[in-house]
Amino acid sequence: MRHIEIMDTTLRDGEQTSGVSFSASEKLTIAQLLLTELKVDRIEVASARVSEGEFQAVKKITSWAAKAGFLDRVEVLTFVDGGTSVQWMLDAGAKVMNLLTKGSLNHLQHQLKKTPEQHFAEIQATIELANAKGLSVNVYLEDWSNGMRNSKDYVLQYLDFITQLPVKRILLPDTLGVLTHWETADYIKELVGRYPTTHFDFHAHNDYDLGTANALEAVRNGIHGLHLTVNGMGERAGNAPLASVIAVLNDYQKDVKTSVCEKSLYSVSKLVETFSGFRIPVNKPVVGENVFTQTAGIHADGDKKNNLYFNELMPERFGRERKYALGKTSGKANIENNLAALGIQLSDTDLKKVTQRIIELGDRKEVVTQNDLPYIISDVLDSDAIEERVQVLNYVLTHSKDLRPSVTLKISVDGEIFEEHAQGDGQYDAFMHALAIIFEKNGQKLAQLTDYAVRIPPGGESDALCETIITWSFGGKELITRGLDSDQTVSAIKATQKMLNLI
Repeated sequence: MRHIEIMDTTLRDGEQTSGVSFSASEKLTIAQLLLTELKVDRIEVASARVSEGEFQAVKKITSWAAKAGFLDRVEVLTFVDGGTSVQWMLDAGAKVMNLLTKGSLNHLQHQLKKTPEQHFAEIQATIELANAKGLSVNVYLEDWSNGMRNSKDYVLQYLDFITQLPVKRILLPDTLGVLTHWETADYIKELVGRYPTTHFDFHAHNDYDLGTANALEAVRNGIHGLHLTVNGMGERAGNAPLASVIAVLNDYQKDVKTSVCEKSLYSVSKLVETFSGFRIPVNKPVVGENVFTQTAGIHADGDKKNNLYFNELMPERFGRERKYALGKTSGKANIENNLAALGIQLSDTDLKKVTQRIIELGDRKEVVTQNDLPYIISDVLDSDAIEERVQVLNYVLTHSKDLRPSVTLKISVDGEIFEEHAQGDGQYDAFMHALAIIFEKNGQKLAQLTDYAVRIPPGGESDALCETIITWSFGGKELITRGLDSDQTVSAIKATQKMLNLI
């Protein structure tokens, strides 16, 4: 099988994502994970001459890499600048430079304002100096894709020249992310055929969301290496995403192999997300939170019957697991899958009641997770056992700075409507005061609250379902009631309504 080199450029091109800047220690941690856990072949870690912080970060990485035997796999973007970048590389302890040169006549004429011959002479001088100093050289052809489109004669003239120099790899970037997959196929096929002994890398950007498709076409047509980034980070719309491209190659290009460890893609993705603050869309292939979650009940039913909605992108490949979302589109099979994972079995009658409650919560756009299920089951079965003589029909709760919380409450007792207003030390306390007034007017007493506990499922966030468990004393007996809602006060009110129907 043909081996495709994977060069990860998260720490160089990926850091050009707007608003992202890794610290030196973060860069070192990511570099170590990329090489030792993900096992990419090479990493591009910085641009020369950017800042003192960048210099210190590269020194940390090269120091570690030298001890770990990875120094020849750590690369730095450099420039044709009369040797300044070469000296920067030497001072930073780096050994492999990726020299940025012009791959289109448009860039050469309008940015550098030089002839091809002038540019080539300066490139040759830089490469010879680097080699003399013991550095290995790869060469970028910036704007190569537009060069092939609009000035192919120049590109071929340049390649005829550069392939005669001591260069290890030629790096072909779609700098502006403009290529279609058929153009990528044609251009790569032409160059690989014309220069059969030259190692070519392809560097895709994602401006038209074609980065993964273009990477696949480059491989199909003979490319030797790909440049990718974790989470598709990069300037503008980013670069071709590492996880997606690796999955596509493994499943659709069976005649090639990479060294990348699929199982580490998700964990490294999450770490880079944390360090960068660049959030992964929940629907991003392979690493997004939702991509292995079935939501529709019919899909869960199909999975139970013969894995009808599975494809080759099995979550276990990436150290993940399949989930079945709970919400208004959940069906019986979806909920049964979640119950089975928790070791819970319900009768058909109770399952229908739980299903209905989950649908009601989904209609309110509340997120329901597997960890919520035991709470929902407890609430549904508990509520079902209570005859509702007393109903809380409506209420308005207020809370303001330097003003006492208050409530306006309307309840029904055996079909008779009562309304009352009260204040308290908190919203729930105000609610209880209003209740007490209504019951006292009717010659009745409330149960006495003796304990109040609140729980949310493990890992619950601010919108998690909240279970309030209240212990009451009434007539010498103890009552325990539960309420469930995403609002803590509302869950307490629901638990209180259950108490009203038990006394």
